Amino acid sequence: MKDKTINMSIRIDKNLKKQADILFKELGLNTTAAVTMFIKQSIREQSIPFRPVIEKKEAEIMEDPEELIAS
Repeated sequence: MKDKTINMSIRIDKNLKKQADILFKELGLNTTAAVTMFIKQSIREQSIPFRPVIEKKEAEIMEDPEELIAS
């Protein structure tokens, strides 16, 4: 019987991976389980399971307060 899993290889910042591993461990998961959950939820929702937003730093907002009012 053929294995139904494959290996994926991704590049990620070393510190980011370390932080994720710590978080997932606290949640009782490993990185593979967390990524699998993300992919399954993405397929289920037919989108990524969170809304990506670009948050401006407070200093950037203060530089152009009119932009904040216009949005």
